[in-house]
Amino acid sequence: MKILVSQQAPAKMTAYEPLQERFGAEIVFRPFYLIEPLSSREFREQRINLPEYTAIVFSSRFTIDAYFKLCEELRFKVPETMKYFCTTEVVAMYLQKHIVYRKRKIFYGDGTPESIVAQIGSKHKGENFLITKAEGSNSDVITSLFEKSKLSFSTAVMVKSVPQDLSDLDLAAYDLVVLYNPNDVKSLYANFPDFKQGSVKFVSYGKSIVRAMQEAGLEIAIQAPTPEVPSAAKAIERFLENK
Repeated sequence: MKILVSQQAPAKMTAYEPLQERFGAEIVFRPFYLIEPLSSREFREQRINLPEYTAIVFSSRFTIDAYFKLCEELRFKVPETMKYFCTTEVVAMYLQKHIVYRKRKIFYGDGTPESIVAQIGSKHKGENFLITKAEGSNSDVITSLFEKSKLSFSTAVMVKSVPQDLSDLDLAAYDLVVLYNPNDVKSLYANFPDFKQGSVKFVSYGKSIVRAMQEAGLEIAIQAPTPEVPSAAKAIERFLENK
């Protein structure tokens, strides 16, 4: 039984080792795409002038790294007065890689766009915000909240998804393939334009991937996460039990 997971192998294989031992499954980890920062040339095409912004919104570590890389390439010295609003505490703590962490200028929410706007409140309403995002990502929810709150803002793409070369893979040799992101589907068809599902079964992990798979005509054997199938490892286990 061969299983392909479209991500980097986890640092700890604890969740997958029982599957290998109990079912004799061969689990292969292979990312279908990588996230890369935009080049300064690509960024300039958006006509964003970094010095105009007094506050910045981050939703991932990738956009944090990309922002500071761009600042360096564009020779923009980030002022000490810059305020940072992050979707979660984990993202906020990552800022320590680039700046001295000071609570008075770093704020974080609970993972929802509403929590970011709540952190801004009336105290920071006068800032000019730059909302960072990934290429192709939907920022309508947070931008509509900013508009409703009458906040001054712009959005800027900081990172892009780059399909990886999967030409050495024989997808038909795998009994199950786990996909996480719409970019997995894009990479799949970039590498195999004539791909036919055949006997290959798919697990979808996350809400955003389901629509992309359906639009591509891919049949989903198991959707996760759900209360019954909270993780990818559990989805694989469910598949193997019913095999």
